[in-house]
Amino acid sequence: LIKVRYEELPAVFDQREAMKEGAPLVHENLHEYKHAPYIFPKPHTNIASHFKLRKGDVERGFAEADFIVENEFYQPQVHHVQMETHTSIGQWLPNGQINVWTSAQSPFAVRHLLSVGLGVPIHKINVHVPYVGGGFGGKAGLHWEPLVVLLSRKAGGRPVKLVMSREEQFRTVAVRQGMYARIKTGVKRDGKITAEEIEYIWDTGAYADYAVNIGRAAGYSCTGPYEVPNVKCDSYTVYTNHPYGTAYRGFGCPELLWAIERQMDMVARKIGMDPVEFRLKNAALPGRITASGEKLRDDAGRVDQCIKAVAEAIGWGRKEPRQINGKLRGKGIAALWKAPAMPSFASSSAIAKLNEDGTVTLSIGLIEMGQGTPTVFVQMAAEELQMPVDRIKVVSKRETDYSPYSWQTVASRGTFMDGNAVLQALKDLKRQVKATAAQLLGMPEDSLEIADGRVFVGREPERGLTLAAVATCGVLPDGRGIRGPIVGYGYYTAEGLTNLDPETGQGLPALVWTFGAQGVEVEVDPETGEVRVLKVATALDLGKALNPLLLKGQICGGVVQALGQALFEDYIFDEKGALLNNNLTDYKIPRAPDIPDEFVPIMIENPQSNGPYGARGIGEHPTISLQPAIANAIYNATGVDIYELPMTKEKVWKALKKSEVK
Repeated sequence: LIKVRYEELPAVFDQREAMKEGAPLVHENLHEYKHAPYIFPKPHTNIASHFKLRKGDVERGFAEADFIVENEFYQPQVHHVQMETHTSIGQWLPNGQINVWTSAQSPFAVRHLLSVGLGVPIHKINVHVPYVGGGFGGKAGLHWEPLVVLLSRKAGGRPVKLVMSREEQFRTVAVRQGMYARIKTGVKRDGKITAEEIEYIWDTGAYADYAVNIGRAAGYSCTGPYEVPNVKCDSYTVYTNHPYGTAYRGFGCPELLWAIERQMDMVARKIGMDPVEFRLKNAALPGRITASGEKLRDDAGRVDQCIKAVAEAIGWGRKEPRQINGKLRGKGIAALWKAPAMPSFASSSAIAKLNEDGTVTLSIGLIEMGQGTPTVFVQMAAEELQMPVDRIKVVSKRETDYSPYSWQTVASRGTFMDGNAVLQALKDLKRQVKATAAQLLGMPEDSLEIADGRVFVGREPERGLTLAAVATCGVLPDGRGIRGPIVGYGYYTAEGLTNLDPETGQGLPALVWTFGAQGVEVEVDPETGEVRVLKVATALDLGKALNPLLLKGQICGGVVQALGQALFEDYIFDEKGALLNNNLTDYKIPRAPDIPDEFVPIMIENPQSNGPYGARGIGEHPTISLQPAIANAIYNATGVDIYELPMTKEKVWKALKKSEVK
C-alpha cells in the first residue's frame, strides 16, 4: 500500500573524482557538522578530513637525491567477513532505562554515543556484550544499536532484535576503505633515502565514521618503519557514494604499507641494491626520528632484527631453481610497523576481587572476540599471586553498569593497556592482603610474601595465614574484625601522547610501536596467472611472548585474512554504484586449499619497559605487510610489477601478457 517515488541524484564513486571542483557533494552541509579538533574537514567539498605532515625540507631532499622514483598504487574497499554478523537487541523501558545487548567491540563507546545521540544520561543506559564472533574493527563504535532502541520505544518498551543476513552485512555495514596512493622517493646511490612526498586518498564512502581517524593514523605513520629526513604527506579522507568505511585490522597500515613496501623494492631495484640491504640501510631503529618528530625509545622494537629473521627463514639470496614443473618461483619481503591509534584519554581499568575461599575473580572491560586476551590476564594473575591458574577466573560477561571502564577493544592495545591495569589491580590487592595480615601476624608488611594461597613471613614460611582468612575480614584473637573485603583496583592511561600540529603533523601520536616483517615464497603459473603462496614467515618484535600458543594463532589467522585481501577480495560495483558481489559465493575469501603450506611465526623479544612484563600488542600486525611481500615475490618470480589489489589470476595474467608484448 506504500508507493515510493525516487529522485535519482548525481553520484560519485571514485575518491579522486570526488575531490575535484564541481563534483557532486555527498554532504552539502559539511560546513555545519561538529567534529573533533584533530579532524580537518574542507567545507563545501567531499573532503571529510585533510591530515598534513611536514618534516624537514622535501625540495632540498629531492635536490640532494641521485635518483627519484615515483609510483602509484591502489586497493579497493573490502569487507571484514566476521563469522557472526552484526546483531543487536534494544529495549527502551517506560521508566527511561535503555538496555542494549549487542555484538560490539566497544560497549562503553556504544553507551556514550547513544547518550549523545538520544539525549539520555549515561547512567540510564546499560550495554551488555557477550562473546563476540569476530570483530576485526568492524564492530567498533556505534552501528545498528540506535535503530533497535528507537523501535523498542515505538513498540512500547518491548525488546527489538535485528540480525543482519550475510547479504545485508555486505551492503549496509561498514567496510575497510579503499585507498589510492602516490609516492615519490628521492634516494642517494649509497641507498640512503633523502626525501619522500606521499599522497594518500581514502574512499570513506558515504559517511566518515572511523575513516577520518584512519587517514590521520596513516598520515603520521606514512613512511613505514624507516627514517626519512624530509617528508611531505597529505592524507585525504574523501566522501563517495560507496558503503562507508571504518576500522579494519591494521587501521590504515596495511593500506599504506602496500604502497610503501612496494615502493621500497622498486627504489632498491632502481639503484641496484638488494631490497633487504636497502631496508636495513634506512630502518627506524631506537633513537631514530619518525615522520612526526618522535624519537624512538631506547627500548623500542627492532625492525632490523625482524627483517633479518624473515630473510633467513625464507632463504633469501639462496640459489634455488626458479622454475619447477613449468611454474615460476619467487621470494619477497616487506617490513611493517604500527602503533595503537587512540586518543590520550583512551584509558583502561580492572578490578581484582579476593573471594571467601581464597580464589580470585578479575573483572575487565576488554571484549573477548577470539584473541584470547583474558587468558593472558589469568596468567598474569597466576604469576603475580603465585597461585594455580585454576584458582583465577575472568568474568566473561561485559556490562557497562558493572564492568570496569575500558575505552575500546581495538588498536592492539588490550594486552598492553588493560594488562597494565590488571597488574595495578593485582598489586593493589596484594597491598591490602599484606596490610591485613601484618596486623594479624604482628609483622611489618614488607616482611610478608604471597604464594600458594597463603600470605606468610618470608623468613618463616610456616608463620602465615590462608588468603581465605583475610579475604572478607581479618579477625583478631579477641574477635574484633579489621579491614574489609579485599578488592583491588587498577588503571592505566596512555603516557605522553600529545596533539599533533595541524600544519605539520609534528608531535607524539604513538604510545608504543610494534615492528615486524613478513617474507613469502610464491609459485606463479604463467599460463593462468594463478599465484600460490607456499611459505609465509612473520617476525614480530613483541617485547615478551606471554602466551606463545595464542600468539602463533594470532599470526597464522592474520596471515590467512591478509591472504584474502592480497589475492581475492574486493567490492565490485556496477556503473550506478550497486554492489554486485554481496554474498560469499561472489565475494571470495580464502578456503582451506588456499592456505599456505608452511607458516613460520618468529617471536623476537626486546622488552618494552612500560609494557606488562615487557610485552607489546600484535593483534593486527600479522595482516599488515603480507600483500606487498606477495607482490614483491611475484616480481621476483616473473619480472612483472603489480600496482593494484587484489592480485587476481586475471590481473597477474594480463600483466604477464603485457610484459611479453614489450
